[in-house]
Amino acid sequence: MKPGRVEMAHRGTLFLDEISELDLGLQSKLLQLLQDGQFCRIGAQEDKKVEVRVVCATNRKLEQEVENGTFRQDLFYRINVVNIHLPALRERRADIEGLVYFFLEFYNRKYNCRAKPLSGELMTILQKYHWPGNIRELENLVKRYVILGNEEVISSDLVTREQEYFNPDLNLDGPISLKKLTRQAVRELERKVILKVLQANHWNRKQAARALSISYRALLYKIRDAGLPSNRTSRRRRESLVNTGVAAD
Repeated sequence: MKPGRVEMAHRGTLFLDEISELDLGLQSKLLQLLQDGQFCRIGAQEDKKVEVRVVCATNRKLEQEVENGTFRQDLFYRINVVNIHLPALRERRADIEGLVYFFLEFYNRKYNCRAKPLSGELMTILQKYHWPGNIRELENLVKRYVILGNEEVISSDLVTREQEYFNPDLNLDGPISLKKLTRQAVRELERKVILKVLQANHWNRKQAARALSISYRALLYKIRDAGLPSNRTSRRRRESLVNTGVAAD
C-alpha cells in the first residue's frame, strides 16, 4: 500500500486485494488512515488528508486470521462494514460463458487479435471443469487461447489437470445421497478411462470401442455425455494447423 496510490484514490475508491497478506506494520498504518482520514509520507513534515472508499478482498477467513494473530482485530472490525461472499467459480458455472466472452473480447482488443468465440464443445468442458484457480485460472486460459489461436491448448491442458481429480458436491447442511455420489464417482472414472483409451488409439473411435468392449454407438453416446471433444473436431483442428503452416502434435 503506497502513499501515492492513496493520494490518487482521493475522493474515489482504493481497492486492496488480498488484504490478509498485509504485514502487521502496514495493518497498523491502514487502521490509522481509516480512523483519522490522513497519513504522512516518509520524510514529510505534514499530514495529508484523504477521503477514500476502501474495498478489500481476500480468499481467507479473516476471523481465523484474527484468532491466529496474523490480522489485527481492530482493523477487521473497521473494514467489516459490508461483507460480500463470492462463491468459487465451480459453484456458479452459469457465469463461465459470460466471463469467457468478456475475457475473449478484452484480450482480442489488448493484443490486436481476432480469436473466434469458443466452440460449444469446449464451453461444455469449461463448465464441467473444477476450477481450483477460480477466475484467474479461467482468465489465463482465455488469454493463452487468444495468443495462440488454438482451442486445443485449452482442452488438452484442462484434461491433463482433471485426470486425477474428483471433488463431489456435498451439501453438509442437508441429507447426503451416497448413491448419487457413487454414481458421480463412477461416471468420472468412466470418463477418465474413455479419455485415456481414445488418446492411446489416437482418437480412433472404432478402435477405442473395440478396446473398451462396447459398441461404437455406445462410445459415441458416452463421449457426448462426458463432454469430451469428438474425433471430427480434433481432425479439423489438426487440418487447420497444417494449412496455416503450424506443426500439429
